[in-house]
Amino acid sequence: MMSSHGEMSLNKIGPATNEETDTNNINQSDEDHPSSSGFCGHFLSFFSFLLILLTFPVSVWGCMKIVQEYERAVIFRLGRLLGGAKGPGLFWINPCVDTFQKVDLRTVSFDIPPQEVLTKDSVTILVDAVVYYRIFNPTVSITKVENANQATQMLAQTTLRNMLGTKSLADILKDREEMSEQMEAVLYAASKNWGIKVERVELKDVKLPPSLQRAMAAEAEATREARAKVIAAEGEMNASRALKEAANVMSESPSALQLRYMQTLTEIASEKNSTVVFPVPVDLISHFMRR
Repeated sequence: MMSSHGEMSLNKIGPATNEETDTNNINQSDEDHPSSSGFCGHFLSFFSFLLILLTFPVSVWGCMKIVQEYERAVIFRLGRLLGGAKGPGLFWINPCVDTFQKVDLRTVSFDIPPQEVLTKDSVTILVDAVVYYRIFNPTVSITKVENANQATQMLAQTTLRNMLGTKSLADILKDREEMSEQMEAVLYAASKNWGIKVERVELKDVKLPPSLQRAMAAEAEATREARAKVIAAEGEMNASRALKEAANVMSESPSALQLRYMQTLTEIASEKNSTVVFPVPVDLISHFMRR
């Protein structure tokens, strides 16, 4: 029974996410190097505790610190990392031997300045983008890289230039969403060792050289004119076919042409409001008189 309950409890535990796995791996690597302050470190720590006790309760105001819900505190004791990140809420430090740094866990966005890129088909363009990222491991973001925010921005600029250099201009203008997803994956693979998660990358604008803009505009205008001429030619061809069929019908009845002529005169008279005199064939009148 015990073994069955144990198996059931293990089955309820789902697989860890990629972010949690990366965090555990990084934390495991940090635990491989335990901190040992030595005799001097222990003596200074004991002396600081004694000083706090002697100045109690005034010393409490210097020992108690607060971090917000979206912040974490990374504490160093005598220059060595002290456990994991603390927070949110209250935590305790020894002012004489401890220092700490606050890390913001909220999503941060920054604009990539316009980058001059030479595409695969040898076209020079200016491209800018926006990147959204957040810190998921405060300890690593402090201990593994000097300035995580600046490092992420520089990495994003380099990645943008390298990726666009392997694409043609048509691919860049057509597949922006796919390129953004590829760039996001590349940035996360490079920045996860710094405790940073790149959440989204968006290409904002692609600026073309003025000469290329004029050439593309001329090409588009020529294409539209050619299409208009083809449509006009097709309309004339259809109209000529209809006129030919009408002429064949009128040729079978001699009076049909005269009736069409009278109808045309009626339309002209109704539009211009003028009197039109035209000869009426005698054969037509005699035909009506016989009836």
